[in-house]
Amino acid sequence: MHPNPAFRTASPGDNLDFARARGFGLLSINGADGPMAAHVPFRLSGDGSNAELHLMRANPIARALAADGPAPALIAVSGPDGYISPDWYGDPAQVPTWNYAAVHLRGRLELLPDADLPGVLARLTAAFEDRLAPGKRPWTMDKVPDEALARMQRMICPLRLCVDHVDGTWKLSQNKPDHARLAAASQVGGSIGQELATLARLMGGDSPQK
Repeated sequence: MHPNPAFRTASPGDNLDFARARGFGLLSINGADGPMAAHVPFRLSGDGSNAELHLMRANPIARALAADGPAPALIAVSGPDGYISPDWYGDPAQVPTWNYAAVHLRGRLELLPDADLPGVLARLTAAFEDRLAPGKRPWTMDKVPDEALARMQRMICPLRLCVDHVDGTWKLSQNKPDHARLAAASQVGGSIGQELATLARLMGGDSPQK
């Protein structure tokens, strides 16, 4: 996380809401030969105390947990990001930078019993399918033939991250004068990055969860 406190003023609730709404992040643990990472969808519980997910059994993280037990872990959740040209501030004393939003969920990652897998999959699927309503009828696990479902479930394992720390960085040029920040916000939509319209809105002063 960025060390500047100006970029770390979001409330714990805003950080959790951001992670919950994204529902996708980079899972990482330390392995015997160095860091291991996997890109995963997850479902964050209502109180933010845990995140449910699944991995292929052949994934190195899953294998490490099976061999060594629970491990300290991080899910890094990224949001909008973009390059900021110093010209946009209207101040020759500025230099290039990159603005972004990100939340880190830290805690203990553990394998769950195989018997928990159907419930984890059902809850994870519902968390995303429900967002497609009312335009789409929710897809449910019972639409998959039993034999095909059993075959696929043999290939994956359920996991839970027990969250003990949440931290967020919202780097939105808050350390600049308002006129400079707003001037940059008006230009960032044509920049280089991801979800630039959302980044511009956040730089303009909207709440992270508007």
